[in-house]
Amino acid sequence: MPELRKDPIVGRWVIISKERGKRPSDFCVERTASRGGFCPFCPGNEHTTPPEVMAYGRDGGRPDGPGWTLRVTPNKFPALVIEGNLDKQGEGLYDKMNGIGAHEVIIESPQHNDTLASISVKKFAEVLQSYRDRLIDLSRDTRFKYILVFKNFGEKAGASLEHTHSQLIALPVVPELVVEELNGAREYFRYKERCVFCDIVRQELMQGSRVVTENPHFVAVTPYAPRSPFETWILPKRHVTSYVDMWPDEYWSLAQLFSETMKRLDLALCGCSYNFVLHTGPLRDRELDYYHWHFEIMPKLTLIAGFEWGSGFFINPTPPEDAAKYLREVQL
Repeated sequence: MPELRKDPIVGRWVIISKERGKRPSDFCVERTASRGGFCPFCPGNEHTTPPEVMAYGRDGGRPDGPGWTLRVTPNKFPALVIEGNLDKQGEGLYDKMNGIGAHEVIIESPQHNDTLASISVKKFAEVLQSYRDRLIDLSRDTRFKYILVFKNFGEKAGASLEHTHSQLIALPVVPELVVEELNGAREYFRYKERCVFCDIVRQELMQGSRVVTENPHFVAVTPYAPRSPFETWILPKRHVTSYVDMWPDEYWSLAQLFSETMKRLDLALCGCSYNFVLHTGPLRDRELDYYHWHFEIMPKLTLIAGFEWGSGFFINPTPPEDAAKYLREVQL
């Protein structure tokens, strides 16, 4: 019989539809061939991107030249622009402001065919450190209230370029989905005087059925009410609101676990498209008793159709316990 499962943070309901009969192996699809053509992110093409705002590995070489191991540039086609004032206005019952923000691209490797599933743990740690460095730098701009770090991998996930990269967008408001998550976590804390994320970590480690992998600092789990098959969360075991407030050794530990998780997903799902998003506290709220930063990884294996848009429900044909077991059994 199908199950209705309720997300304990935001109260979202998910239908686990076992009758639809999707086994984990059913989602393994043939890898997409390289699209080829000119790539602005490859070494030697630095002049085709906006001037970089940060780079690693060049050791004193000139900016916007070769020799880098990771490079961050403004997006050539930004969703928001950094110049100007917010100029908040009302038009009758409607509100508007200028599209002020920052939109940057983190080019994760000079190698065109690298993926987060193929790079070394050292390289993965460099990617994670770049997120922290850009969050700290952009947080100095008082116009910004939230910075969203995300990755689109593969055409189905919205990636327009196949060279491995992630993005960030600094926003003058806190996004509604983040507000929903913060409110749900705050309400849980008000009622139970405990962080819901800490409780999730404790229960998942105790039960074990949805744990994909863990190490001393982090755990990867398939959440109790996943929106799609193989949705995976990476959570710190220590309560910390902001991603930038991790201890130095935790970044290496995170890189080890995140790298292993991406390898397991890549092998299990044959390199399918995915999105991931960093959920972290708002810039002006670094220490909250009720909120706990984490990553959410969403493989693109199902479609959002009329029922989902009309009801707010998600239908998932694979129980998270089955997905976690399958991922644990992947031979690396």
